Order: sequence, then structure tokens, then C-alpha cells
Amino acid sequence: MTASASLADWLARLEARHPVEVELGLERVAAVHARLDCGRPATHVITVAGTNGKGSTVALIEAAARAAGWRVGAYTSPHLLAYNERVRIDGADADDAALVAAFEAIEAVRGDTPLTYFETGTLAAMWLFARAELDLAILEVGLGGRLDAVNLVDADVAVVTTVDLDHQDWLGNDREAIGLEKAGIARPWRPLVLGDDDPPASVLQHAYRIGAVAIRAGSDFLFAPAGEGRWIWREVGYEIDLPLPALAAPVQLRNAAVAVAALRALDADLPDAALATGIADAHVAARLQRFEQDGVELVVDVAHNPQAAQALAQWLGAAPAEGRTWAVYAALADKDATGVVAALAPAVDGWWLAGLADAGARSQSAEALRARLAGSAAECAPVAADVGGALAAVLAQARPGDRVLVFGSFHTAAAALARLQGPG
Repeated sequence: MTASASLADWLARLEARHPVEVELGLERVAAVHARLDCGRPATHVITVAGTNGKGSTVALIEAAARAAGWRVGAYTSPHLLAYNERVRIDGADADDAALVAAFEAIEAVRGDTPLTYFETGTLAAMWLFARAELDLAILEVGLGGRLDAVNLVDADVAVVTTVDLDHQDWLGNDREAIGLEKAGIARPWRPLVLGDDDPPASVLQHAYRIGAVAIRAGSDFLFAPAGEGRWIWREVGYEIDLPLPALAAPVQLRNAAVAVAALRALDADLPDAALATGIADAHVAARLQRFEQDGVELVVDVAHNPQAAQALAQWLGAAPAEGRTWAVYAALADKDATGVVAALAPAVDGWWLAGLADAGARSQSAEALRARLAGSAAECAPVAADVGGALAAVLAQARPGDRVLVFGSFHTAAAALARLQGPG
């Protein structure tokens, strides 16, 4: 590829070059990383794994660290509207030229070693971070943990936000197997922050086996609302009164508590004021992101598995709409759609199902989704070819005071945001 190739050209090539979307394992990507010779991405590194809550936890850690004056890089995936969102340095998305330079550097040393789209993107983030003189790099695991490309780096603090059923084809069929894969980001004698009050036994056994220092929610750190928009986080010998997270949903309090625990576990000083500012300021697109149209509230969320749907249902119950609640749901073909609908059914008055056509082998039509939902609350839901069509249809029947929840995947959220944030 020529030096004048655009970012779009590079991304198209990366998508076409590798025959499979996911190929877990570190040997190939580690070999290319060694040839890049870019060293550690920052003075301190926090790696975040988990079934749900990863993106929010990364954003909370990032906001608090930046409030302390640290120079921070964050690597997350997938993106919503633009690939640049995956790599942030000092709060700004990497520009096209920087990403192209990183891809060119990787190509110059890759040789005949095949790399997936995600692996190349991870190396690009590492290359850019190493040149940015960062105080902290926050790396979000793409899938699992043990064999994920970000696990190339020895994290100073590892975080597992939650463990639940998702990606079973890759990670295993129960929480014990999935938890063990996620715990693979831990390192001997270094902190492993666990967001579950009751993590799988496999996670704890792995921590004890390698000598990682497990820091458990509900045991080693505690958190609870304190009234009037405040909450308390505490551990032995330390307590802090904090503002509630700007991020909506009750589950965000746990994500914030995990973020505080991760920063407290670092061998670095972080002022209490920075924790408070970061918790109050952090935001993430498509996590209960709200819009309003003709008196109808629209809420966009990336929730895509039963655990995330349960968190959505909890929020809907805690903040009921004045009128009816409608759901526009579009899911990837490999997700537990029945479990998602079951979790949300008590909080939803009416359903619309939409197709996803831009997700490759995981794409699914609205008709196929409805067939999978036989016997559920959405089995007779009307269908639309795409998210935009479903959203337009439900808005045509919604009335002021109603709420429309659009959710089901990053693809679903991206389509909704493109429509809601686009011209007109």
C-alpha cells in the first residue's frame, strides 16, 4: 500500500486480509510487537476485562486520571461511528494521519506474519501510546483476556468488571470457564480488581495460584449511596465521599467503584479531588445516551446480553417514563436474544424488531430475529429492515411522554446515533 493511502484504504485492507474475524492467541502478534520495538505504552498500565461495564470503567478511570493532570491514553473497542474512537490520547481521538503512520510502521516489520483486524489495531495503539509519553495507558480487552492481543502488556493493575455468559463459542459455556479466560490478564504479585461480589471460583483460584492480589468488591472495598447525589467508597484505612456518576443507570455506581479501586491499587498518588471530578465528568457514547424528539424521550444503549439487559431493566424501573416504553431491538445472530427480551419484558410496553445487515457473518434480519423469539414478549413484534426504519415507525406511533429504547449491539447503537445526530 502506498504512503498516500487513506485510513479508509487501510481499514478496508485489514478487513479483507485476514480470513477470520477472531483468532485468539499471542504468538503472532507478540512476534510483530517485538519487531516494532515500541516498549511499554505508558509509565502505568491498567487492563480492563469483563462481560459488561468495560467501556464505562475505562472512561471513569481515564477521566479521574486526566483530572489529576496525568497524560492518559485509552484503547477501546469496538467503535461506534469512526475507527478513530478506539485510540484516545489526552481525551482526543487519534487522527487519520497518526493511525495511518502506525499501520505503516506495523506493515514495515510484519513480514509474512498474518494479523487480524483487531490485532493490527492493538499494535497501532501500542505504537502511538509509546510515542506519546503517557503517564497511564488503559487497555480494554476485546474478547476474553488470556489470549487477547492487549494481554501482550504486563498490566500494573488488572480489572475484571463482571463475568457472565457471552461469547461462549470462544470462552466456554459457564461462568467458571469464562472467568478463567478473563482472569488471564492478571500478573503475579500485582493487583487484580474484581467487580463481582461473588466472582467465579476459577478467577480466585487463578489469582491465588499466580500470587496476584485479588481486590474484591463487597469484601476488600465497599460502596453505597449516601443520599443527595452522593455515595461513599471505602477500604481499610480510607474512605471518600463522592458525587454520583454522570453516567446513568444504577449499575454505573459499581463501575465507578471498580474504577476507584483500580486507581487506588496503582503505585501512584491520585488526589481525592481528581477522583471526584472524574466520576462526575466521565461520559461514554451509547450508554443510556438520551435524545428528545417532539416530547418523546429516546435512549440509545449498546446492551447486547442478558446481564446488560437486566441492568437496563433496573434503570427503566428506577426512572419510569410518563407514558409508554417502546423498545427497538436489533441483535447479532450469535447473541442470546431470548434471554435479553426476558430480562426487559416487564419494563417494556411494546416492541419493534430491526435487522442488521452490516455485521458480516453475524448479521441477522428482523424476520430471523423474530423467529428466534417465539414464545417471548416480542414474538409478535412488527419488524423493519433496519434500525432507522424501526425507529421511524415507532416514533410515528409514540406520543409525548413516551420513551423509546434503542438497543441490542454496537451496530444497533451506531445506526441509531447516525440517524439521531445526523443532519435534520
